[in-house]
Amino acid sequence: MALTSWKSFRFFDVSQVRLQDGEASVALDQSNTHCVAAGAQYIFVSTNGGIVQLLDQNFKSTRSWKAHERGDVNHISQIPSTSYLLTLAEDLSHEPELKVWNLDQIEKRTGHPKCLCTLTVQNGRKNFPITAFTVTSDLTQLAVGFGNGAVTVVRGDFVHDRGTKQRTVFESEEPITGLEFREANTTALYIATTARVLALAITGNRQGTPARTLDENGCDVACMTLDPELNEIVIARDDAIYTYNTRGKAASYAYEGAKKLISVSKDYVLLVSPPGNNLGRSAPLRAFGGAQATEIFNTSTFTILNTDLKFLAHQESLPSQVRTLFSIWGDIYLLTIDGKLFRYHEKTFQQKLDILYQRNLFVLAISMARKYNVDAVQQNVIYRKYGDFLYHKGEYDIAMQQYLRAIDNTEPSQIIRKFLDHQRIQNLIEYLEELHEHHKATSNHTTLLLNCYAKLKDVDKLEQFIRQPGDLTFDLDTAILMCRQGGYYDQAAFLARRHNEHGLVVDILVENLKKYAEALAYVVRLEPKEAYPNFMKYGTVLLEHCSGDATQLFIDYFTGVFRPKKDAVIVQEVPVQQESGRFGNMAQTAQSAVQNLAALIPLPYMSTSTAQPPPSADGQKQTINQVIETTTEADFIPYEVPKPRVAFSAFIDHADEFIVFLESCIASQDVSDESKTDLYTTLFEMYLHKATTTEKEEKSDWERKAKSLIESKQIPIDTANVLLLSDLEKFREGTILVSERQGLRFDVFRSYTAAQDTQGAIRALHKYGPEEPQLYPAALAYFTSSPEILDEAGSEVEAVLQKIDEDGLMAPLQVIQTLSSNAVATMGLVKKYLSSTVERERAEIAANRRLISSYRADTTQKLSEIEELATKPTSFSATRCSTCGMTLDLPTVHFLCKHSFHQRCLNIPDGHAADDVECPICSPQNQTVRQIRRAQEESATRHELFADALNRSSDKFGTISDWLGRGVMDVKAGGE
Repeated sequence: MALTSWKSFRFFDVSQVRLQDGEASVALDQSNTHCVAAGAQYIFVSTNGGIVQLLDQNFKSTRSWKAHERGDVNHISQIPSTSYLLTLAEDLSHEPELKVWNLDQIEKRTGHPKCLCTLTVQNGRKNFPITAFTVTSDLTQLAVGFGNGAVTVVRGDFVHDRGTKQRTVFESEEPITGLEFREANTTALYIATTARVLALAITGNRQGTPARTLDENGCDVACMTLDPELNEIVIARDDAIYTYNTRGKAASYAYEGAKKLISVSKDYVLLVSPPGNNLGRSAPLRAFGGAQATEIFNTSTFTILNTDLKFLAHQESLPSQVRTLFSIWGDIYLLTIDGKLFRYHEKTFQQKLDILYQRNLFVLAISMARKYNVDAVQQNVIYRKYGDFLYHKGEYDIAMQQYLRAIDNTEPSQIIRKFLDHQRIQNLIEYLEELHEHHKATSNHTTLLLNCYAKLKDVDKLEQFIRQPGDLTFDLDTAILMCRQGGYYDQAAFLARRHNEHGLVVDILVENLKKYAEALAYVVRLEPKEAYPNFMKYGTVLLEHCSGDATQLFIDYFTGVFRPKKDAVIVQEVPVQQESGRFGNMAQTAQSAVQNLAALIPLPYMSTSTAQPPPSADGQKQTINQVIETTTEADFIPYEVPKPRVAFSAFIDHADEFIVFLESCIASQDVSDESKTDLYTTLFEMYLHKATTTEKEEKSDWERKAKSLIESKQIPIDTANVLLLSDLEKFREGTILVSERQGLRFDVFRSYTAAQDTQGAIRALHKYGPEEPQLYPAALAYFTSSPEILDEAGSEVEAVLQKIDEDGLMAPLQVIQTLSSNAVATMGLVKKYLSSTVERERAEIAANRRLISSYRADTTQKLSEIEELATKPTSFSATRCSTCGMTLDLPTVHFLCKHSFHQRCLNIPDGHAADDVECPICSPQNQTVRQIRRAQEESATRHELFADALNRSSDKFGTISDWLGRGVMDVKAGGE
């Protein structure tokens, strides 16, 4: 490709370096300097007299020394990444002199860098100028080319000066114009002459072989350089620019015109063209324009090429000829022969992109970004701008390709809005699909994509989207929701099943597809922890449409024997002629719920037992798949069995199934005793419920079952609940039975009276009356509550009155009050009771009066005795001691109680008088009386005891009399 077709830019900012005047300044014009070369940190300049100077970034000399005594230094080279500097001076009267310096080691005596090695470069004692010079990066070999066509290679230890060897490795009739080492596994030397380009093996197996010609065309001096990245040489000729490797020509770029200098800096090839030499065409112009025209035609051209991307990064004309090029400190420097120095500073990558954007050169911008490994964000910006450019041009398909490349760092809404037009819906689908592939899609994007599929009615695309292999690239919940809203229930079920969203699968089967049997078949194939929430959620619906299987599922799960079902696909061949017979039967089998479900989605735990056989050669047979359910003991998965009561709500309006469930759970050995209490109670309730909703024999059967539950003492049933349920359902036998078992005899009797079952009440009275006396007053009130009940009771009323009278269960007044509460009872009914009561009361009054008379006589007698003792003398006639029985003798002690004692028999302690002694015989009785009196006095002050005794007493008058006798109302007690 010719350079004339390459795009030209100004990617470099040009500025002239102003060299400062002063002692440290160095003039760079050709008359003062012989060589200018760039190192790692300094610019090396050789001036007259063999002096080498180091220039810093301010272009001031920081160090200088006389490197050579003879000749001028025409070649300077610093070994990359080291402090070693090579200088080569030549004087045509002597052989060239080479020195190796260490810039980091300073001679103490002179203050100059240390010279490590000095040697003369031999050329067969032929004095020819040096035209080319190069050195290896490890400083083990260097090559020098001469104007007579000879090339000398010097090997050795230049650093430690341990000796070197020189050998002329190449000779030709043409002068040497360029030398470059190619360092790889083996080292080769590129040699350029004015007529040829050659490659010479320096090391390796080919060492010693003649140089191999790469091209029969040579180049001028300074028109060959090495591209360090590709390890290839770049040669500039008048017709083109060429690159070579050891095998030959690699590439070429047509560029007409003379070339003076060539260099490589980073990715750029630097090219200097001398002034035009078309004298025939320029002579008239020079004559017309004079000195100004001459200056124009003597200008040099400086070009910076990017050969990889094929564009001109910079090109300009210079008013004077160029002397040399070098690169340092990240910039390119150009030195003219008149000593002017120009700096070429590369624009930033963003600045270069802006230039390309202005010219709509997006393809080149993309290539440049890839070349320089720009981060993905910046590359995506370029893609997006390129897409915008194409979109405005109307090239929507190509624009979409650019948007897809920039998808990682582009706000999707910006692109989506551009393609919302119905005419561009395919591009929108493409973009949305790519968003999902890159896991950049949100739920809204998934919704939009599925809407696009639905709008185009592209079921195939929808199927391909949801059935794509690999990781999930979209929001699952959104995709399922959109499929359900769009009516694509099969796809929604498949999507949910594929990603093990078992709850959604069951939702779709039940709520959308109304395939209840298939939903149940799916649930029983899930693991216990996954099956439980699903059949609990739709238990009522499944019981409504698949009562038997659903009930069995509940029974299996809540009794701890649930096992997921497995399925095997059996592939069978069926002759075509039997299609109406056997195949017809198979077709009917395939209509089962499991077959339908397997045709819709892959079943959990499905395995293929037999591979699909290939079709027969004669085409007379065809295959069908039959799903066979299997369950083995090994399929059991342990799980925590929930309490059966949590399933009760699912059986609403399904009483028969509920009873089957409860009976099965009760029969299971794996159900806890705590749960069985709930089960028995609920089963009893369901029996009563069925009894109230049925009639005649069926009603009796349910009541008999209910009664059998509560008759057994081993059944852990809650009696309180049984009583409540029996009362609510009017099941009297249950109330009676439980009341009897709990000892609630009064409640049993009350149940009969509440139902006005007089005979039952009489039986209960006879049965429980002896143990529950309070039943008789209740019976009396009931028997006399209405004339009908009184007639039905008959003589039982008299027996009740007699029992009340005999046991004192009611006071006569209470009996009269009970009977007088209504007009049912008559005087004839209570005449006998009243007469016997009056006679008994009279006899009791007479007895009380006799007792009062005796108490009064005793009291009068005691008072009289006390009076006599207090006012009259007492005579003592006893002759014997009441203790020892001996005849009394002095001293003798007589007591008013008529007892006499020897004083010695009283055991009176010393210091005590005889008057303080109490009769030993009467003392215990007197002590008892005193203690009784003391207790009466103490209790008289405790009024709470009196109130408590009064509340608990049935004879309150008697209780008051007793406490009056204790002195509770005494003034002294009250005062205390």
